[in-house]
Amino acid sequence: MARTINDLKQPISALRALADDAGAAGIGRKSGRKPAAGQAHVSGDTEAPLWDLTIPQLLKQTVARHGQREAAVFREQGLRWTYQELDRRVDAFAAGLLALGIRAGDRVGIWAPNRAEWILTQFATARIGAILVNINPAYRVTELEYALNKVGCVALVLAPTFKSSDYVGMLRQLAPELDDAAPGKLHAARLPSLRIVIAMGSEPMPGMLGFDEVSEKGSARDRLKLDGITASLSVNDPINIQFTSGTTGAPKGATLTHRNIVNNARFVTGTMRLTEQDRLAIPVPLYHCFGMVMGVMGAVSYGATMIFPGEGFEPVSVLEAVSSERCTALYGVPTMFVAQLEHPRFFEFDLSSLRTGIMAGSPCPIEVMKRVVSDMHMSEVTIAYGMTETSPVSFQSNVDDPLDRRVSTVGRVHPHVEVKLVDETGSTVAVGVPGELCTRGYSVMRGYWNDEELTKQSIDPAGWMHTGDLATIDADGFCNIVGRVKDMLIRGGENVYPREVEEYLYRHPKVEQVQVFGVPDEKYGEEICAWVVLRSGQTATEEELRAFCRGQIAHYKVPRYVRFVAELPMTVTGKAQKFKMRETMIAELGLQQAKTA
Repeated sequence: MARTINDLKQPISALRALADDAGAAGIGRKSGRKPAAGQAHVSGDTEAPLWDLTIPQLLKQTVARHGQREAAVFREQGLRWTYQELDRRVDAFAAGLLALGIRAGDRVGIWAPNRAEWILTQFATARIGAILVNINPAYRVTELEYALNKVGCVALVLAPTFKSSDYVGMLRQLAPELDDAAPGKLHAARLPSLRIVIAMGSEPMPGMLGFDEVSEKGSARDRLKLDGITASLSVNDPINIQFTSGTTGAPKGATLTHRNIVNNARFVTGTMRLTEQDRLAIPVPLYHCFGMVMGVMGAVSYGATMIFPGEGFEPVSVLEAVSSERCTALYGVPTMFVAQLEHPRFFEFDLSSLRTGIMAGSPCPIEVMKRVVSDMHMSEVTIAYGMTETSPVSFQSNVDDPLDRRVSTVGRVHPHVEVKLVDETGSTVAVGVPGELCTRGYSVMRGYWNDEELTKQSIDPAGWMHTGDLATIDADGFCNIVGRVKDMLIRGGENVYPREVEEYLYRHPKVEQVQVFGVPDEKYGEEICAWVVLRSGQTATEEELRAFCRGQIAHYKVPRYVRFVAELPMTVTGKAQKFKMRETMIAELGLQQAKTA
């Protein structure tokens, strides 16, 4: 595949030829190589070259090949667009942004749930080289202020409200100057970079422009500029800033390029064997890599249809969407799949159209994976592992891997990615031995925005991204995530990996969700605590779960403390916030002194 698109003024036939080359290449379907010399060090296949395409070039390529096909369905908004319609709307909004004075390199924030305007903003900013800044829909005033000022957003696209979140109200707390500002000319003391606020919906807002109004602002001259601007972009330009989920510490702005996003997206869905015939349900949030990269960009890579069940995740809306839209693929974090499987109406829906999908975002319990395969008909479901800083996926199982490997590992290394596991000294560990997962290659971010020191702490001089995750790699190259470096606890001199204990507890028929972590202990240094969510209608005792463990796992791995809770503290992307659980237990058990001793 030697040809690339360097100029969008090429004839459509050239675009179609490139698209055909890409489709024929069988992108992303090959497994990584096996470890060499008994060391936990693997490299992905490099037979299919990386794509030297920017995001707008990829979209134009897909429009040239699949223009009349359905591109996106937003069920809650009642919208259905073909790829040609999506492309037309993207260019209209991009021209409007130009008319407002937004240029390549400017940062444009988006603060909204899964709405059609989200993907229009995603592609329109990329079309003109502006950097999209994803802002977590769960953020509140202080977090919003931090994010906007950290990267210097000149514009913000926002939904007025979502569920209990009043986005406009929170922005006004930060920028009361909005009420008297001319639209597009904001000057706010607490948000010094912000000039332009664009509100979704039809209701006029003081000091803000309407989304549709911006789409109508672009002149014919602005539209004529688009192709030239796109042609001037480099695949290595920063195009997206994603704030880490903030399970600990202040969020960091991972900065991704066109090259990062385009190639990771295409390898993810290539591994799933997605084609233009597939219909992908995307209930995961767009602000996160799972929705924006693996979902939207992954579908666009192959001309598949994107189905958005709703603005936020609701189990029934997903089940309804899969059934009525005849979806062939479904994304979700483990808690989303659990919520669907456990819903009392689950068996009312015909899910037989499903074939594949991805479970990712946090460790995937083996028992949940088995039910997804059997009860949801997802015989080719894959597991993916990665992090925002690596665009995001580094490992993924193949659709034809043996089921036991797909339910017990995160698969093998992605194409063009290199991974090694290291010990505390930085030395590569042996196959089968736990070590910190380090990765390098095209997928590693450019760095944390405006934070050179934090970037150096994460990416070493040789280009290795240190993930903080503990993993093992077996002789066939399959990877298993066993925990976080910081999550690993040491009880009486014995290393305990919480993931191992969690997987065992998931076998208990009454357990729906479980998280295991360490709390301070004067005698052993640390003791094991488990927070458990029981299945609906079930009751259990602490001793019952401890007895379930005795004789089955090592005595030092049996939880000393078990707490039954209605729900676990989670980030929006389904990651368990163990630090919150730990803080709660330390306070409840009066372990503050032991902690500081």
